[in-house]
Amino acid sequence: MARLNQDNLLRARSLVALYPHKRSALIPLLHLVQEQDGYLSPDGMEHVAELVDLTPAEVRGTASFYDMFHLQPVGRYLVAVCTNIACMLDGAYELLEHIQDHLGVHPGGTTDDGLFTLEDAECLALCGNAPCLTVNWRFFGDMTPALWDSLAEDLRSGRLDDEVPPHGTLCRVQRAVGLLAGAPGAPPAREAGTAAASAPAASAPPASTPAASPARGRKGRRDGPVAAPQSPGAQSPGAQSPGAQSPGARDSQGRPVQLATARTTAAVASTVLTAERGQEPGR
Repeated sequence: MARLNQDNLLRARSLVALYPHKRSALIPLLHLVQEQDGYLSPDGMEHVAELVDLTPAEVRGTASFYDMFHLQPVGRYLVAVCTNIACMLDGAYELLEHIQDHLGVHPGGTTDDGLFTLEDAECLALCGNAPCLTVNWRFFGDMTPALWDSLAEDLRSGRLDDEVPPHGTLCRVQRAVGLLAGAPGAPPAREAGTAAASAPAASAPPASTPAASPARGRKGRRDGPVAAPQSPGAQSPGAQSPGAQSPGARDSQGRPVQLATARTTAAVASTVLTAERGQEPGR
């Protein structure tokens, strides 16, 4: 399939509507094309260019910069084996060699049945469960040759279809919140230079809660962060009520921006504060 189908075209237009400038939706739209086709075809990139008022060359230039985008067809399952230092010291190269022999392809190759494409990856950020690999960006840690054989069989049989969708699908949960750029009823735009001056001063919230630790699921796969426990009715430091606006947060036309989340972080608040004071972030 070359261009976006009707359903994905509606999703694409909804994505574009979230941004004050069409070109800001470029990368999300490229992910949408890759979700549909499994890779970025020339016709798919041309369709994206039409949606964001760019040239096909500009779209391709962006797509070719990021290694998560593939300009050639890949298998249903993209297997990326980490060979960086932590995994290397724990047998990553032996694991990669075993997977090569098992699939009959070298890194960059795709199996004859079109199921697997193999990659030799840099750090995948799962060093605590080395050696690790990802399948379509889903993590599998503490990997061994025997566990790989079992994993490959589960993928072939479809037993992991609920956990590992086809290549290109980043997330199967679609956006349900967010403020559309230029939404009807939004306050009128203010002239440049007056918006920040009239915005109320922001105060940095207290220190953030302790960092969450990753949970390990099937075969050591990292399922996501585990939230720190809180007493019933307790509210995180710096929390805001749902629908609250971040002090002084405004779009490029000076209109107040409502955050999609009910909480702000110290980093966001401090960035807003320094911007209002006319300082550069980090100073």
